[in-house]
Amino acid sequence: MTATEPLTGAALDAAVVEADHRHVLHSWSAQAHLPSFVVAGGAGCRVWDHAGTTWLDFSSQLVNTNIGHQHPAVVAAIAEQARTLTTISPATANLARGRAAERILARAPEGFAKVFFTNGGADANENAVRMARLHTGRDKVVSTYRSYHGNTGAAVVATGDWRRVPNEYARGHVHAFGPYAYRSEFWATSEAEECERALHHLERVVQCEGPASVAAILLETIPGTAGVLVPPPGYLAGVREICDRYGLVLILDEVMAGFGRTGAWFAFDDHGVVPDLVTFAKGVNSGYVPAGGVLVSDTIAATFDERVFPGGLTYSGHPLAMAAIVAALDAMEAEGVVENAARVGREVLGPGLAALAAENPLVGEVRGTGVFWAVELVADPATREPLPAADMARIKTLCLERGLLPFVAENRVHVVPPCVVTDDEAREGLAILAGVLRDVAADRPSA
Repeated sequence: MTATEPLTGAALDAAVVEADHRHVLHSWSAQAHLPSFVVAGGAGCRVWDHAGTTWLDFSSQLVNTNIGHQHPAVVAAIAEQARTLTTISPATANLARGRAAERILARAPEGFAKVFFTNGGADANENAVRMARLHTGRDKVVSTYRSYHGNTGAAVVATGDWRRVPNEYARGHVHAFGPYAYRSEFWATSEAEECERALHHLERVVQCEGPASVAAILLETIPGTAGVLVPPPGYLAGVREICDRYGLVLILDEVMAGFGRTGAWFAFDDHGVVPDLVTFAKGVNSGYVPAGGVLVSDTIAATFDERVFPGGLTYSGHPLAMAAIVAALDAMEAEGVVENAARVGREVLGPGLAALAAENPLVGEVRGTGVFWAVELVADPATREPLPAADMARIKTLCLERGLLPFVAENRVHVVPPCVVTDDEAREGLAILAGVLRDVAADRPSA
């Protein structure tokens, strides 16, 4: 494909795919088996290809376009910043970065006055781990098996899922099981039992590792890619107590859950817990320009008043990314985007998914909050055997054929539209998903 080729429509889509597959090494993929999905543009909760085929985006891409596609205020802010100052060294103070930090800190709990900016969520977690280790003088970091924290050295080893295993080069990482009542590791028969036993297990891991060697507990406030595992009441408060008991730093990873996704500015707002470090990215500016960061508590920030913080990035606080943050957060506040996410989850997605669970035998469990939901699919509701990969692939194909862009992970469909989704769009997406699941259920041999 060259710039002079007069291609349009489906021919242009085909040329885009051919060039992409020929020249781009894709992440998390066997390169001989790549998807052929093309996006040419988007607006709000919809995307389309060059041929004009349109999809309702129920994935928010990688659960990051919280404010939707091509929000005009954010696009305009990036353009204006590009005319003013496209880039500058992070050692140089610039107006956009200061404003972005102020906007973010305005949503933080009391006791936070500093932000360390990164390029995304992985290096946010990387630097939070570094801060915790330097602050405590300890090495180990405890995280959970059902988690994803990013694809850099320490972040991917803190991750619990399969992506950790071929990448285990970082030191000092320990894993435990978090609460997941539907597939309890603790033989729990209630949420209360799951909470109590998961906390006991976590504390025993800390004790057995030696509390004096543990720097931090790192948790996704709500594990996202692992299945939107909303913690039971009291769990995060219990983790906070364990950290206080043994002098550990509590790092809450809000990369996916933060900035409106759960119907709150931060997911921990609904759990009455204040962490020591908060990592963020994705929804802070909907990924319009790569950005992330660490909210640093005053106690930990003071560690580096006279001591050099040994970390930095060329693009830390990049002006275009910072302008996108300011515009996105201002628009979210002015337009009630976070409140919309909470209401749509409460009034449309939650009830709609509960009805889907009641009618379809493939649905083992539905869980979530705001615009952050997972539908866990099973081959047998009694044994809870996960739905096979072939069926999940068919579900994804049928959703795309019927105009819905889904987020499919293992045996789950995650229902994660942008926070600006309307009631009608939410109902439209649910109707498509329900129809797909009915057809797949009807075609299975056990149906």
